[in-house]
Amino acid sequence: MSDAPSRKDLDATVHLPRTEFPMKGNLGQLEPRLLAWWREQDVWTQLLAKNAGREPFVLADGPPYANGHLHAGHALNKVLKDIVVKFRNLSGRPCDFIPGWDTHGLPIEQAVEKRLKEQKLDKRTLSRDALLERCREYALEFVDIQRAEFQRLGVFGTWDAPYRTLDFSYEAQEVRELAAFARRGMLYRRKKPVAWCLQDQTALAEAEVEYAEHTSPSAYVAFDAGPALVEKLPQLKGHRVSFVIWTTTPWTLPANLAIAVNAGFEYVFYRLEDRVLCVAKDLLAKVLAEVKSDELAVKHVQLPTGEVSSPALVDPSRILAYATGEDLEHMTYQHPFLERQGHVVLGEHVTLDAGTGLVHTAPGHGQEDYEVGLKYGLDIYNPVRADGRYDDTVGEVLAGRRVFEANPVVLDLLVQRGALLNDKSDTVTHSYPHCWRCHQPVIQAATYQWFIPMDAPFHGTQTFRQVVLEQVEQVQWVPSWGQSRIRGMLEGRPDWCISRQRSWGVPIPIAYCDGCDDAVVSPEVMERVAAAVEQEGAGVWYRTPVKEFLGADFTCPRCGKGEFHRETDILDVWFDSACMASAVLTKRQRVPADLFLEGSDQHRGWFHSSLLVSVGTRDVAPYKACLTHGFVVDGQGEKMSKSRGNTVAPDKVIQQYGAEVLRLWVAASDYRNDVRLSDAILKGLSEGYRKIRNTLRYALGNLHDFDPAKDAVAGDKLLPLDQWARGRLAQVAARVRQAYEDYEFHLVYATVVDFCANDLSAVYFDILKDRLYTAKQDGSARRGAQTVLHEVLTVLLPLLAPVMSFTAEEAWQHLPGERAKSVFLAGFTEVKATMPPELEARYAKLFAVRSAVQGVLEVARRDKRIGASLEARVALSATGAVRELLEAHRAELPGLFIVSQVELANAPSDSAKALDVSQTFGENASLSAEVLPALGTKCPRCWVYSEAVGQGDDVCLKCREALS
Repeated sequence: MSDAPSRKDLDATVHLPRTEFPMKGNLGQLEPRLLAWWREQDVWTQLLAKNAGREPFVLADGPPYANGHLHAGHALNKVLKDIVVKFRNLSGRPCDFIPGWDTHGLPIEQAVEKRLKEQKLDKRTLSRDALLERCREYALEFVDIQRAEFQRLGVFGTWDAPYRTLDFSYEAQEVRELAAFARRGMLYRRKKPVAWCLQDQTALAEAEVEYAEHTSPSAYVAFDAGPALVEKLPQLKGHRVSFVIWTTTPWTLPANLAIAVNAGFEYVFYRLEDRVLCVAKDLLAKVLAEVKSDELAVKHVQLPTGEVSSPALVDPSRILAYATGEDLEHMTYQHPFLERQGHVVLGEHVTLDAGTGLVHTAPGHGQEDYEVGLKYGLDIYNPVRADGRYDDTVGEVLAGRRVFEANPVVLDLLVQRGALLNDKSDTVTHSYPHCWRCHQPVIQAATYQWFIPMDAPFHGTQTFRQVVLEQVEQVQWVPSWGQSRIRGMLEGRPDWCISRQRSWGVPIPIAYCDGCDDAVVSPEVMERVAAAVEQEGAGVWYRTPVKEFLGADFTCPRCGKGEFHRETDILDVWFDSACMASAVLTKRQRVPADLFLEGSDQHRGWFHSSLLVSVGTRDVAPYKACLTHGFVVDGQGEKMSKSRGNTVAPDKVIQQYGAEVLRLWVAASDYRNDVRLSDAILKGLSEGYRKIRNTLRYALGNLHDFDPAKDAVAGDKLLPLDQWARGRLAQVAARVRQAYEDYEFHLVYATVVDFCANDLSAVYFDILKDRLYTAKQDGSARRGAQTVLHEVLTVLLPLLAPVMSFTAEEAWQHLPGERAKSVFLAGFTEVKATMPPELEARYAKLFAVRSAVQGVLEVARRDKRIGASLEARVALSATGAVRELLEAHRAELPGLFIVSQVELANAPSDSAKALDVSQTFGENASLSAEVLPALGTKCPRCWVYSEAVGQGDDVCLKCREALS
């Protein structure tokens, strides 16, 4: 025994894993290093060049607003796009991601005004050019900030040549798009109600209005009917008759010009105290429950708690007359506190859902009121100035007051004149429109604005709206409900108000005659302005005398005068960003794009406006598919807000966990719903990250002496377990690639984590350790296992790269043998193997037995009958299909169970434990197992117990063969 090898000598013969790929990611140090390396190696340019000439995939970037640092929603959106871009490029389709920024609009203008105040500068002392230059500088400052923050996330793209809506070429194209609308007669100016922000003093687009709970007055108001009604209904003679309306906006009553009724409704005239009330018959009981009356006081008390109306309130003997809405048309009434008469008009918008069945109509303060006003030739009267104060046309008491502050004053006026039928303190809480920027309530106010008409003739007998809706049907919507959502919005939306009353933006190049104020809408003039804007920027419209664009000899077509002034309104910023397809895609890529990918709010935002502009100027949707994601919420599903203190800033996540974990969060989430983000979620993802990293490290560590060019084993020479692992790899690769194709990124993450944790780490790697560590170094058994490990990495790393970009690149650089310079230049590796059904079925059964036996071993460990599993000998007895399987694979069983010996007995001992394998083998099969001490002595090299050790051999027979 003196010649026995020493412990040290034996240890030297064990092929333990060796790799410089660290156990810990240290992502805070790794990621900046790899970002620099990608830049130095120009990987992005090489990637596009590698795929050049193939069918491109165009993903358009909906531009984030260049104001402030990134929030979690930005990270979610850009990482989702990055996953798509990297997947497409790795698939061989060139996908040039051109990032963009939305750089005009009110928030930047307000931020500049705030800076000016901090610098003790008065905005009014600046010329328009100087203000625009300040806005431009501010926007570019945040473009640079956000670009660096996006790049820190590992997002690939053409960052050195992005598009920005303030670029002269972009602004010029925007003016050309407007000219295209003008050329088609799709541009008009009218005084029309629009959503108006009193704080920002500008019109708002549909997408700039959000709804929130708001408490408003609840007022039932009586308008005294004129004498014509008594002539129509003589039974009302001698009574004071009042039309009753209900409103939550008393401040709009000074603008009342009509009362609308529904032609098909039946109206009743009900005597109450000293007047007769006219309301819809079906709403009479509800109205009586709401109004204040001594005659009704007792009945009000008798109302059950919580009941707002009761037929018991109605006394049929008090109904003096009936009339249809059609009977009431053209009846007159007296305004309750102004010297003005109004008329009753018909309107299909009048319903029985709430109110009285008669609707207060102010054409200057509501879309439906406006449409009725046009039908009846009413003035589109709006007595509210841009700052939200009344003008002088409303009388001394109200003139100069802010509209919301005027509500109690209006109610007092109604009380003084006996026109308020309920208590002036009554209120109602309801959903009310607010400005998405300042979050203040907005009003509907008629101002002169420029519009694109939705229902104007467009193609033959089709309207613009109809053509747009046809295009919606041609687009793939992911999720599919996006189609019905945007369709519903387009079906009901009003004409598009494209003008804004601000300075920082693209001008509307239209001139007005000084003589008659007629607007000169000329596509040719717009084209000349566009050419100048391309050279000097949007400010050229304000610097250049307007006659230079019109032409020195140009005169007004209407009055013949020759002096003009320019339009000072700017284009809606949604029109800005909507021009991306023509300003960027048509020049650098193609239209329609393959994909638009944004938050679900963009159905009424960028998807919506881009569709309108593209169809309006090119007759086609700008995208083939639209994919939407939800909003980022906190761990409890609550909306994130700074006031609540539940926001999670991307830079904080990166500092604590690394951008890789943030990317994993994006991939692991089902983005179609709102996406939760919290510290607990990130910690859980860190665990998932470690599982994947450990899998990669294990494979790399066991390839330290493997050269794929000379050591790889042919597929048909691999052991059955290795063939099974290759087959599983092929299945996983196919499933992952399909999940990428279907934009099911959470399935990519779940599939890879499951494969790494269960198929590889818990099964294949666990069984493989003995062979990798102790088998003959260059024997086919060990080299076969290494062949599979190498293939796992060459397949898995490119599949992981779109999500785990940093880790996949890091691991790729440690891969032995010849390889592409970067994992992103490798493309997807095709798995040469498939999974034979017989092999898959065989190992499914063997692993089922393994799992059952592991349960018995765990009990023995817990009872301290064994320590490590190699200290065990497992005695099995089985019947039926289980017995046949175990007999056929007897030699493989110790390695599968990771025990020293496995015996097959004809019958179970009294202490054997019955194991349930019926789910795999059926009810007639049985299996029992008993854990016994291993026979023989522990091999000092592989730690397997063998009776050969000490019986003439210093190591077990397996190790002796490996050392020979």
